[in-house]
Amino acid sequence: MTTLDNRPATIDWTTRPVPDSPDAWLARAREVRDVLAVGAAARDRAGETPYDEIALLKDSGLVTLLGPAAHGGGGQEWPTAYRVVREIAAADGSIGQLLGYHYLWNWAARLVGTPEQIEAVEADAARNRWFFGGAVNPRDSDVRIRDEGDRIVFNGRKSFSTGSKVSDVTVLEGVLEGTDTHVFAIVPSDQPGITFHDDWDNIGQRLTESGGVTISEVGVPWAAAAGFVGKTFQPRVYNTLNVPTIQLVFVSFYLGIARGALETATGYTRTQSRSWLHGGHDRAVDEPYVLDLYGDLASKLWAVEALADQVAQEGLALHRDAWNVTEQQRGEHEVRVAAVKARATDVALEVTSRILEGTGARSTTTELGLDRFWRNVRTHTLHDPVAYKRREVGAHLLRDELPEPTWYS
Repeated sequence: MTTLDNRPATIDWTTRPVPDSPDAWLARAREVRDVLAVGAAARDRAGETPYDEIALLKDSGLVTLLGPAAHGGGGQEWPTAYRVVREIAAADGSIGQLLGYHYLWNWAARLVGTPEQIEAVEADAARNRWFFGGAVNPRDSDVRIRDEGDRIVFNGRKSFSTGSKVSDVTVLEGVLEGTDTHVFAIVPSDQPGITFHDDWDNIGQRLTESGGVTISEVGVPWAAAAGFVGKTFQPRVYNTLNVPTIQLVFVSFYLGIARGALETATGYTRTQSRSWLHGGHDRAVDEPYVLDLYGDLASKLWAVEALADQVAQEGLALHRDAWNVTEQQRGEHEVRVAAVKARATDVALEVTSRILEGTGARSTTTELGLDRFWRNVRTHTLHDPVAYKRREVGAHLLRDELPEPTWYS
């Protein structure tokens, strides 16, 4: 099993004060990033289940970032969570994705649940430092849910279940038989009725444990059906904020991977790249085209990072007043999210592919693994077509249309 044995001296997190501000949590994330950066390319090649990496996220407290302080959580808000994901993804894109998805599914009770469910789930999650996975994939045939009176039973299969074997709990989603009613519930991951298939074998994000899952006779009481009271769902506009929120998670680890690529390449060019023998310069860092390349990539990345931070701040008001979010507010926020998702996709793909122009032919070794940054971004940016994000922005500008809430907008 690939471990973090080659990381810097083990940190005893129990001797550290618990971070109590956004800046302190970001400093903690940077410490974790430094640990994860050691051996990242080797872990990518091995592609093994990241048990040690998830243990690191738990031990450092990062998994509790969004949990209420009253229950032992970090008491932070989404703008800080997005930036923490960026830091972790800069070291390891897979672990950044896992942490980002964890934050969303940890937030699932608040997105959908009743006040009583929110309190219960968030208390347990923070106290136990649960790591969340999710078997929610709208492109699959829906998981079927059988009503058995005082409980419901899930059966079916999903092609993707990010987090699978490293998760403590899994968010299930399915449709109640004979209806078009979707139901979410949080269940223990380690149980006979849940079988993870270990069939995630893609070119990028190799450590995300995103393979398929079979759900067989997994039962929960009706009281655990998120947002339901007396078998009736209690809707609110905030329920639909799951899409813009997860899209900003995507933006976060795209930008984190791009920053990791740029910083890794910069370090290599400073210390190992050779100048072109016909260029008239002794050092690669003096080559005009190299200076232009890095200046161009950094400028583009900084601009999208700033936009991502701004859009995250704009969404904060919606999260803080969850019970009163209007359709107009939600729609306007989704348009802004669509815009930054489109730009983050383009910039991350450009940065991760063009860094090799600045590092040179010798940098293409498997050991260095610079290709992993592009493979990671390219794999996940195919999640949903970015052209449809640009279309949302155009339709709003030209026709005053707001995106209709769907699984992807």
